[in-house]
Amino acid sequence: MEGSSPLFILVLGFVVSIHALTPTHYLTSSDIDRLRATFSEPFSDLESAFYSVVGLSKLGAKVTDEESACSFVKAHLDPNSVDSLFYAAQISQTLPGCEIPISNETRDLLLAAVSEDSSVTQIYHAVGALSGFGLPLASQEVVSAVSSSLSKEENVMSTIQALMTASHLSQQADLSGIVEEIEDLIARMDDLGGIYLQFEEGLETTASFIAAAYRLSDHVGTEPAVKEDQVIQMVNAVFSKKVYSSLAEAFSVVCAAAALSQNQYHVPVIVASSGSAAVSHKQPFLKLHVTNVLSQPLTTATVQLEYAKSAVSKTTVLRQTPFSLSGDIFELNFMEARPASGYYDFSISVEGDGHFVGNQVELKVKVSTEASVNNVDLSVVDKDQSIAPKTTRVNFPSKAKGTFTADSHQNFALFFQLVDVNTGAQLTPHQTFVRLHNQKTGQEVIFVAEPDSKNVYKFELDAAERKTEFDSASGVYSLHLIIGDATLENPVLWNVADVVMKFPEEDAPAPVQSKNLFVPKLEINHLFREPEKRPPTVVSNTFTALVVAPLLLLLILWIKLGANISNFSFSPSAVVFHVGHAAMLGLMYVYWTHLNMFQTLKYLTILGSITFLTGNRMLAHKAVKSAS
Repeated sequence: MEGSSPLFILVLGFVVSIHALTPTHYLTSSDIDRLRATFSEPFSDLESAFYSVVGLSKLGAKVTDEESACSFVKAHLDPNSVDSLFYAAQISQTLPGCEIPISNETRDLLLAAVSEDSSVTQIYHAVGALSGFGLPLASQEVVSAVSSSLSKEENVMSTIQALMTASHLSQQADLSGIVEEIEDLIARMDDLGGIYLQFEEGLETTASFIAAAYRLSDHVGTEPAVKEDQVIQMVNAVFSKKVYSSLAEAFSVVCAAAALSQNQYHVPVIVASSGSAAVSHKQPFLKLHVTNVLSQPLTTATVQLEYAKSAVSKTTVLRQTPFSLSGDIFELNFMEARPASGYYDFSISVEGDGHFVGNQVELKVKVSTEASVNNVDLSVVDKDQSIAPKTTRVNFPSKAKGTFTADSHQNFALFFQLVDVNTGAQLTPHQTFVRLHNQKTGQEVIFVAEPDSKNVYKFELDAAERKTEFDSASGVYSLHLIIGDATLENPVLWNVADVVMKFPEEDAPAPVQSKNLFVPKLEINHLFREPEKRPPTVVSNTFTALVVAPLLLLLILWIKLGANISNFSFSPSAVVFHVGHAAMLGLMYVYWTHLNMFQTLKYLTILGSITFLTGNRMLAHKAVKSAS
């Protein structure tokens, strides 16, 4: 057993990796409609026109007025700008009949931009413009210029633009060095939990890399050095965002989606249920949309159910069954296998193209049914069994006639079975409750009904034992049966009967108050503590005299010692300083009698600033005077 553990771990790891090869994000139909609306907005400049015209073409759409778009390009073209020429060339290549004449000076400008002294962006735009206008260029010289510039810049976006540049060059040129950059860029991406793979520079950079890598790979006829699980991780990273910060970011996402949908090597498959993944006897077909990341149907694919097993019992109920194509939707009549209601794990494979990625899909499907409440018996059982039980049969969904009594001498019991309407099989839903509602007070008590070994549900009510739950409140209670389950198409809320509950009068509570919590509360009148009695006036005056006495003593001592105040300066700074100091002492008194702390701090800030500045000036003046 120990020797087989590594093999088991290896197989488990393989299974986990297979499950990871499932795209969780893509461009839905609503996403594409929103992108089309974004690209259909009026052009603000030539760059926005490029994003809109080429972006719409990637989505399989066209601009509303191609003639006006072409006129806009010609009106805003700057023949002395490489960037402007690049945008115009790409637009003219997309719009049929939009020819832009190019002079020899413009051609020379573009050729001059392809040099080792230019940036990678400038070389890419120049090559893209030359290619778009159908002008010749020396591909090998472009490769040398790109390689030289790339060695100076060494950033992700420059490398991606080098890939885009190479896709415009002749296949006869040596592009192997640039193609190898794809693998290097993959190694620089961040793996987030095995679900997302992206560049730290953001969404636009990641999406641009996907578009450039597959365009260049298709151009040179070499499969990119990207693993299938990495493709799925990049798909999840790019299409998880639905709101874009700029037109350029939206354009890059559309380019990535087009590249992943039309390349020769890796085409991610999206398998999504049409509506909810649920079947029933009324709707027996499981319907699937099988598309690429642009939500374009893959109608040439072959879709097959590998197996369907119960999520609870793990029993396989169907295997190796093909789906049939109906329009753009693949269908399977799963109810022909007569499955019981519940959840089932589906394993679905999509074949037909060796380039499909993520074509092994796990799907959870719900089988719904309708329930019927059968064999419903209401019984009143005497505790000492001196009287035979009285049993009444009730037919769902009718209410029992008359009332039933439960008191200290007799118990009340409810028996019933839950049956699948379509198959007759017995059901055990997740939620089966018995609710007793006091018709007078609104009080309600809920109990859980449990099935026995034969799946017969039984609820027995002993009034003596349950009196605390009812607060010993006698009265007429409506008995409701509540049945619910995620797989039930007809959840049950059935008023079965009225039950009279009688409790001993000595146990009866004080008049039962309404259980309604949303009623006005009694007003709370808070009584503050009465202030303590003040001391006599004589005591206060004596204390005040004692506090003032040291000041009076200070004045007497100054007079006796002959205090000299002849050096007191009457300069403005000295006067203001002493007045400010006195004002701060006065502020302390006002704080004690009238102000709060925040008001005091505001005034103290003003007085303190003035006192500080004037005091500093006064001391500086005295220091100069002493030095002289």
